[in-house]
Amino acid sequence: MRRLELQSVNMHFGPLHVTRDVTFSVDSGERVALIGPNGAGKTTLVNIMAGSLRHSTGQMLYEGRDVAALSTPQRARLGLVRTFQISRLFMGLTVEENVRVAALHRHQGRKAARDVIDAEVHAGLAKLKVAHLAGKVVDSLSLGERRLVELSLALTMEPRLLLLDEPAAGIPHGESRHVLQAVNDLPSDLAVMLIEHDMDLVFSWARRIIVLSGGAVIKDGSPETIAQDEHVQRIYFGRGDT
Repeated sequence: MRRLELQSVNMHFGPLHVTRDVTFSVDSGERVALIGPNGAGKTTLVNIMAGSLRHSTGQMLYEGRDVAALSTPQRARLGLVRTFQISRLFMGLTVEENVRVAALHRHQGRKAARDVIDAEVHAGLAKLKVAHLAGKVVDSLSLGERRLVELSLALTMEPRLLLLDEPAAGIPHGESRHVLQAVNDLPSDLAVMLIEHDMDLVFSWARRIIVLSGGAVIKDGSPETIAQDEHVQRIYFGRGDT
């Protein structure tokens, strides 16, 4: 099933044209990485997909529905969920309390029995194997542990499309392998788009890579295709003539 489809999406900030005729789709179960040099327009594009920005022209469909008018929370309740490069956890709360907030948010506007919420919290902790951290205050966790908790929150929202914004950012190398393993273990039917600068992570995980430059898609293909493309090497990796 097609989870997401962007059709000639453009974004203007006054005279600045930062997203240029972006067209691609993401299907159920796909593992897609979005890469590009600094200033390529990745953050703007993710914000458009997640709902914190509304594109200027073009169309964005989520499961066949035009969601341009929906807010980020509304999209999340439909199953389009994102994580952030900078932690958005509630630092003064425990891990379990953070996951509970996500479970309650998913049921916003609908009554849910306490035992239903409890079951979702326990499932959320179990999915990323962080149940042993349940009683710990988030402030006391390592960066790698916080990333795992953020993934637990995202999965508690029961996403059908998950946008992961640099999940390994700022994590010491020794801890990043745990985050990579968690990303590898995500449900196979979940569509995942990874926005990442760590090329080792990208090429070891993605089955498809979309390359942005200057706000436009310059290449979309398998990791092997991307690695061998001279245009990508020149613009993204800085190889060859400029």
